[in-house]
Amino acid sequence: MQKVTLKELGQQLNATVKGDATVEITSVATLEDAVQGQLSFLANSKYRAQLEATQASAVLLSEKEAEFYLGNALIVADPYVSFARVAQLLDITPKQALGIHPSASIDPSAIIGEGVAIGANAVIEAGVILGENVQVGPGCVIGQDSIIGSDSRLWANVTVYHDVHIGQHCLVQSGTVIGSDGFGYANERGTWVKIPQTGGVRIGNRVEIGACTSIDRGALSHTEIHDGVIIDNQIQIAHNVIVGQNTAIAGSTTIAGSTEIGKYCIIGGNTAIAGHLSIADGVHVSGGTNVTSIIRDKGVYSSATVAMENKLWRRNTVRFRQLDELFNRVKQLEKSTKGEE
Repeated sequence: MQKVTLKELGQQLNATVKGDATVEITSVATLEDAVQGQLSFLANSKYRAQLEATQASAVLLSEKEAEFYLGNALIVADPYVSFARVAQLLDITPKQALGIHPSASIDPSAIIGEGVAIGANAVIEAGVILGENVQVGPGCVIGQDSIIGSDSRLWANVTVYHDVHIGQHCLVQSGTVIGSDGFGYANERGTWVKIPQTGGVRIGNRVEIGACTSIDRGALSHTEIHDGVIIDNQIQIAHNVIVGQNTAIAGSTTIAGSTEIGKYCIIGGNTAIAGHLSIADGVHVSGGTNVTSIIRDKGVYSSATVAMENKLWRRNTVRFRQLDELFNRVKQLEKSTKGEE
């Protein structure tokens, strides 16, 4: 078990220590669940009442909240961000692989960097380049001529097709497929003719991709995921999509082909974004939204309806179908009113 003193954490976080600086911390927890040896945090004032009862050995607090707590604390600018950094320091998640397992199949032409670990039954094909300290979990397949940058990690059963470039310090969760064919077909009198997808996928640095997500290769040019993007589980990103720097995409979202999403966007879960669109930098799309047109300006965008009783939903559905008729009636009333004036 890793231990670190409050003083050492304060130095790491550039924080002010309040109380006993020699207290040892072994892990993190919520205010409600924390016990001795754990560090907690208060990021929302509505949980301030839990400060008095918490059993945490120390708490991360803003300067404003510190006056309400008499125990040991680290005073920081942003308690939640500091909590994330401490959680990283004390992380006990096992490595994706240790050493190179004898059952791994590695093509002689592959270039394997120093400190690389490859798990059982993984396949590394011809022309692959794995940078220093890359971890490839059991059952992964890395296709021909793909490149994975240093310190990137793949959990078990990730499939990386040919000509995929993944940057440094990336994390890919189990079951994800990167570089599968985009949905490209021409229709010849009712028969679908496949268009070979000859582009690749280019993923920047510090990108994290959740479990069972699919990122299609480009049809001619590349699909691009830029630096710092975070992608949740079970997401579909189609061919030639471009996702800008530090954008976050929540689970079950689908993005159709050739759409470009700007920098610093937040895409809520279960969002559907149509193809050949562009979304400006800094856009926040609420969960469950259907995006069918270009978004040119920064802001919050939403659609869909909230859950309601089935009877009410049925009535409103009927009324929705009557909107066009209602609009025309209002228009006629406006005309007649103007005529009377």
